[in-house]
Amino acid sequence: MAASLRLRGAACGLWYWRRGQRPAAASLAAVCSRSMASKTPVGFIGLGNMGNPMAKNLMKHGYPLIIYDVFPDACKEFQDAGEQVVSSPEDVAEKADRIITVLPTSINAIEAYSGANGILKKVKKGSLLIDSSTIDPAVSKELAKEAEKMGAVFMDAPVSGGVGAARSGNLTFMVGGVEDEFAAAQQLLGCMGSNVVYCGAVGTGQAAKICNNMLLAISMIGTAETMNLGIRLGLDPKLLAKILNMSSGRCWSSDSYNPVPGVMDGVPSANNYQGGFGTTLMAKDLGLAQDSATSTKSPILLGSQAHQIYRMMCAKGYSQKDFSSVFQFLREEETF
Repeated sequence: MAASLRLRGAACGLWYWRRGQRPAAASLAAVCSRSMASKTPVGFIGLGNMGNPMAKNLMKHGYPLIIYDVFPDACKEFQDAGEQVVSSPEDVAEKADRIITVLPTSINAIEAYSGANGILKKVKKGSLLIDSSTIDPAVSKELAKEAEKMGAVFMDAPVSGGVGAARSGNLTFMVGGVEDEFAAAQQLLGCMGSNVVYCGAVGTGQAAKICNNMLLAISMIGTAETMNLGIRLGLDPKLLAKILNMSSGRCWSSDSYNPVPGVMDGVPSANNYQGGFGTTLMAKDLGLAQDSATSTKSPILLGSQAHQIYRMMCAKGYSQKDFSSVFQFLREEETF
């Protein structure tokens, strides 16, 4: 990738779309028994914590899938439900002209698109390629150029909302790409999310996501510090959370994803910080924010501190835990 590429400001016009009421959920097997004659197959690459429920929501809306994941076991339940599983990204491109990718890192995205068995090896002219990974905006721009050479359209469409929103189909998509192609992307993304926002040219979706995740990390650390202090001052954690959530300190990390075990049900802190959004991925996203801040000469004092905290967590055994485990990390560390 060209080292000279730089992140541009996302000062473009916004398109905002919110989908209305969705059909009731059905089992995977029941979904596959529906008539799909009117819908062409969609390629889907990446069946991790986010990709798995996103793919299932496409199925619920009647789309046949062409599936690939680097881990074959991740494809098994889809194969059992009647979806077609192939052996490489290029095989997906050979069989589908609309492809969605949900991958962990820039390196994974480059391999899936430009690798020896990548999508661009056999992509069809006119294909729509939607990348819902969170990666370097410069990588998105470079992949878009490569796709354009092959006659295809690449759009970046990273997601926000977490695993819960992925399951319920209430994700927010931040879309960057050719404006004329937004409606085509929206048709698919609306099956997986309740908010689809057009941000501007390729890379602006990634810019919006990086900014969002930097704020999320900062607010999660702040919530964890606040809860820890309150508990050490003798406050009941549930009472403290209740007070915060009816006061000016309220935020998503406190009212929807509280990091303290026992305060909320159905969040990673209630399950030993398993599932959810991994600390490694948060550290990666904060690294992207740091790189972007450097290239644009933007001060991110708290963002940089958050990056260092999550890097320390990765080095101290928290890499596979949800990023809200920063509460546990702070409880166990006495050296700050």
